[in-house]
Amino acid sequence: MCGIAGILEPAGATPPTEHAMRQMLALIRHRGPDQFGIYVGGRVALGSARLSIVDLSTGQQPIANEDGSLWIVFNGEVFNHVELRPELEAHGHRFSTHSDTEVVLHLFEEYGPACLERLNGQFAIAIWDAREETLLLARDRLGVRPIFYTQAAGALLFGSEIKVLLADDRVRAKIDPSSLDQVFTFWSTLSPRTIFNGIFELPPGHYLLARPEGLTVRNYWEIDFRDSGEAPPRDSGTNDLERYVETFRDLLVDATRIRLRADVPVGAYLSGGLDSSTIASIVRNCTTNRLDTFSIAFDDSAFDESRFQQQMARHLGTEHQVVHATHADIGRMFPDVVWHTEVPIMRTSPVPMFMLSGLVRDHGYKVVLTGEGADEFLGGYDIFKEAQVRRFWARDPDSTWRPLLFRRLYPDIPGMANGSSAFLAAFFKDRFTDVDSPWYSHFIRWRNNRRTRRFFSADVTQQASNGSRDVLEQVGIPAKFSRWGSLERAQYLEISIFLSQYLLSSQGDRVAMAHSVEGRYPFLDCRVVEFCNRLPANLKLRGLNEKYLLKKVAKRWLPEAIWQRPKRPYRAPIYRSFFNKTTPDFVRELLSPAALKESGLFNPTAVGQLVQKIDGGLPLGETDDMALAGILSSQLVYQQFVKDFRMPPPLGERDDVKVCSQAAATNGR
Repeated sequence: MCGIAGILEPAGATPPTEHAMRQMLALIRHRGPDQFGIYVGGRVALGSARLSIVDLSTGQQPIANEDGSLWIVFNGEVFNHVELRPELEAHGHRFSTHSDTEVVLHLFEEYGPACLERLNGQFAIAIWDAREETLLLARDRLGVRPIFYTQAAGALLFGSEIKVLLADDRVRAKIDPSSLDQVFTFWSTLSPRTIFNGIFELPPGHYLLARPEGLTVRNYWEIDFRDSGEAPPRDSGTNDLERYVETFRDLLVDATRIRLRADVPVGAYLSGGLDSSTIASIVRNCTTNRLDTFSIAFDDSAFDESRFQQQMARHLGTEHQVVHATHADIGRMFPDVVWHTEVPIMRTSPVPMFMLSGLVRDHGYKVVLTGEGADEFLGGYDIFKEAQVRRFWARDPDSTWRPLLFRRLYPDIPGMANGSSAFLAAFFKDRFTDVDSPWYSHFIRWRNNRRTRRFFSADVTQQASNGSRDVLEQVGIPAKFSRWGSLERAQYLEISIFLSQYLLSSQGDRVAMAHSVEGRYPFLDCRVVEFCNRLPANLKLRGLNEKYLLKKVAKRWLPEAIWQRPKRPYRAPIYRSFFNKTTPDFVRELLSPAALKESGLFNPTAVGQLVQKIDGGLPLGETDDMALAGILSSQLVYQQFVKDFRMPPPLGERDDVKVCSQAAATNGR
């Protein structure tokens, strides 16, 4: 696991320098504090900040092929590198390390960009072809690892985080109102946009080729599901269901096993829910690896699941470590988290995850397994059930009892669990008969989120609307979308937006790597993903019983109280984290009329009324709670990246820096 960065200058321009790379890498020191590497050759400079996990002794980057014509810097892990290496050796490739990075390089040498289809892992890659003067940037299928880029004065600059691009004087951060509109609707920008004008992320499952004649971006993988017209197999207690259970169990065990490949210890997160408990149980029951587990406990009982975490840890017999998150902790650490997310966030949930990765690092771990992905690919979220209930209700629009089914979905949201039929109907009825809409499953969520836009300034509202489609129409819908069933359509929206753009980013990579911790996700193994996407819908969501197949698989390893418990979403307190007995100074400063006018993002009067509501002791509803997090984080993004971007000193003599050049590679490897 590493952070990467680079510059490709146009022909005839001043070549990039080692000093420029030292400055860029200093900004992502947290991603890879163990070693640093720089390659400078002609038009290109590449940099790596390495977190040593595989091949500790010889895996330092950048790495070249035999004749020095190809150079790679690599962020991530390729879990099937052990299986790929013998094939490459049989084709005559010679290796000087035992790293997965060098396997990727030789695989590219053999197959070109098509090599990406053979990688089972999580990665962001940069490969420079000195002969062809071509730079490849590539990202894993689901976007576990990030890579950003921009063009300035003809140069292409890229890096694992946006802040490395800002190290170059030619790049300035400016918040894009349309991107802000997306964040306040979807909880994230829509790839390839970022919150900043002219700075882009390479979308998941894509690669970029920078040739002398220009840039091209292409996809090598895309999400796909079984067509709704395919006949479902028999599974009513017959051998068909048993076959699915056995196949899925074998896949998940192997996906977990290969993610234990590391030359350092591997721990596991334990939330107390089905997903992480299953992964931890596989490690305990199907491997000989030592297992330490790590959890978050909240002082606020409305968010705490520590009782289930402790029960599961006792069942597994693990050394279990817990970080306790208070309201004051979340408020105090919020600015640090926004520095790492580099985008406004509509939740405080990334903050306890930031604290958790700090706990992991404090106990000497660099790698953890987690349960992300099960909800998305196996139908675990309440939003999938919500869409099913709305469709059921739409078949009898005048029914007074069908809306009462919504009571079962959101017991954690005030007013929902005991809402009357009239209240629930009023809340969920909007466009509920428009069942052919591509965003039918997510319309209620996005409609509610969009209420937060009332806090925008007049300028932001106008600029976000000028010359653009309605924000919902900005969601890209693939050509195959209409062939999928209703659950699969909902899954696509959840995977392509919430999972890739928010969960694996702001709540995943960014807060884990802030403490130099790599998360690994067995449920996101490409074989597991493809298997789940071919499943009949009723093996994922059966009525209102979520993750049906996973429960069948996991029940052999888990206590009944764990695998039978209802799904509870991971959440963290918002307004009480910012307004309490120890309210941080930055909160009122950034919400002041002067600060709001300076950024120009929000209406000071509307924000002032929100603050008055909190000061008056009135509780905030779900939408206003999210708005507060979004406003504060947007103000922090403006302050940290636009108004007052601070550059650390470049890497110095005390840092372990490997510097390479084309000439050095040619003279011997």
